[in-house]
Amino acid sequence: MKKLGLIAGGGGLPVSLANHCQTADRPFFVLRLKGFAAPEMARFEGVDLGVAQLGRCFRELRAAGCEAVCLAGTVARPDFTKLGPDWRGLAILPQLLMAARKGDDALLSTLVRAFEKEGFEVEGAHQVMGELTLPAGVLGLHSPSASQIEDIERALLVARAIGRLDVGQAAVCCDGLVLAVEAQEGTDAMLRRVADLPEAIRGSPERPRGVLAKASKPQQERRVDLPVIGLATLQLAARAGLAGIAGEAGRTLLLDRDKVLRMADDLGLFLYGASPEGE
Repeated sequence: MKKLGLIAGGGGLPVSLANHCQTADRPFFVLRLKGFAAPEMARFEGVDLGVAQLGRCFRELRAAGCEAVCLAGTVARPDFTKLGPDWRGLAILPQLLMAARKGDDALLSTLVRAFEKEGFEVEGAHQVMGELTLPAGVLGLHSPSASQIEDIERALLVARAIGRLDVGQAAVCCDGLVLAVEAQEGTDAMLRRVADLPEAIRGSPERPRGVLAKASKPQQERRVDLPVIGLATLQLAARAGLAGIAGEAGRTLLLDRDKVLRMADDLGLFLYGASPEGE
């Protein structure tokens, strides 16, 4: 079993992966990205480093005996003029700048190739922890109605369309009307926007309507940046008056599965794994 270098951004995904590696007795070493990694990551063996310290990142991985890496967690797009890269980071910075102009997927793909050129195998979060992905069909006690299935299909169509443009991975639809699409603000901020819309066009906690759907970008490097559904997603969806959440089965990460299912049941939300595009 190859020792894993877990490059940890923000959110709960890196924590879940680290806990899984401990349980599975897989050796791992954590590189906590300053300003992003959750405080809980401090309890695992590792180091703290800046997002542009690629040279030090490669050195630390080799010194720790890592053969594989996993890039996990949220990282806001940096201000490239204020990164303060080390020499290795400085060497790759022009490539990152060119890729960043094409979108997040191009930027992440460039980073993946940089690790591969250094001899590391890059694993997706779903490869490290197979049970992370959303299964097909209905999860939990609540099922979508026929009209909600139509909203799911429309929201997925929109999410895939903006994904092809490398804009975002999610959309909200209610009774056929697209209420919001995700861009750089992320899913949580998008759901807060939906909650501020007039109740005439959306649901309410007392009368839920509409769905959130998440889809991977059709062209994306699937070892990084797969869409994620977690506890915060459910809380904000309920606050926005939505009836449920859907994602592409096998291409959406479901964090804290047992807790999410219990919360969905308690909140009256459905969770649904839809067929990925082309399947």
